[in-house]
Amino acid sequence: MNLKTVGIKDIRFPVKIREKSGSLQDTVASITLQVNLPRSQRETCVPAFLEVLAAYQNDISPKIFPNLLKEVRQSLQAESAHLEMTFPYFIEKQAPVTQTPGLMEYTCRFTGGVGQHEDFILSIWVPTTTLCPCSKEISDYGAHNQRAEVNLNVKFKNFIWVEDLISLAEKSGSCELFSLLKRPDEKYVTETAYENPMFVEDAVRKVAQAADNHPDITWFSVRVESFESIHKHSAYAYVKSDTMR
Repeated sequence: MNLKTVGIKDIRFPVKIREKSGSLQDTVASITLQVNLPRSQRETCVPAFLEVLAAYQNDISPKIFPNLLKEVRQSLQAESAHLEMTFPYFIEKQAPVTQTPGLMEYTCRFTGGVGQHEDFILSIWVPTTTLCPCSKEISDYGAHNQRAEVNLNVKFKNFIWVEDLISLAEKSGSCELFSLLKRPDEKYVTETAYENPMFVEDAVRKVAQAADNHPDITWFSVRVESFESIHKHSAYAYVKSDTMR
C-alpha cells in the first residue's frame, strides 16, 4: 500500500522570529510537517527535517519561510512538502493614557507548501473587546461587553510584517486590549468601548474591509469569536474573500 504522506506533528522547537524593528525575537514554535516521500526516504524523515530546521532556526520570517520549505523538500527528496509553524509572538504596547509599557501576546502561524500545492498563508489571533449595541440601547445605564478574538489569515504579493497585520486586526473591535492598565487607562478603555458598540458581525466585516483594501493582500479569511459575558455560548462570524487578486 502506498502512503500518501508521512511526517511529524506538534514538535516544539526554539526559533528566532524576525521583527519589524530588525531585531530577532526568541520564541518556541509548535511545528507540523507533512511530506510525500519515496519509500526509501521514509526512515530518514525526522532527522533530515530537524537538520534543515536547525539551519534556519535563528532567523525566520515570512520572507525566509519559503526557502526553508524548498530546502526541506530537497533534503528529503520529496514530491511535495507542507509545513505549519505556530508560535507566541510578543509586542510591547503602551497603555493609552499613562503610557505604561507592557507585553501583549499574540498567536501567529506560518503555513506553507511546495511541490503539488505551492502556497503561503500568514495567520494571526488577536484579542480585542466588543460591546453589545443592543445592550447599550435597551439599558438605562451600562452595557455588557466581552473579550473577543480575531483570527485573520492572508495571502499576499508583497512582504507583510506580522506587526502590521496585528495592528490591522486590533482596530476591528470596540477597543483594543492592553496587558497593563492603571486607573486612568481603565477609564479610557471602558468608555471607548461604550462609545463604539459593535456586534461580532460588525467586527468581522471591519477586518474584512481593511484586508480587502490592503494593496498587498491577495486573499483573506476572517473569524471573530466573542466570548459572551452574559451567555454561556459565544457569538461567532466568518467571512473570506471570493477570489484571489
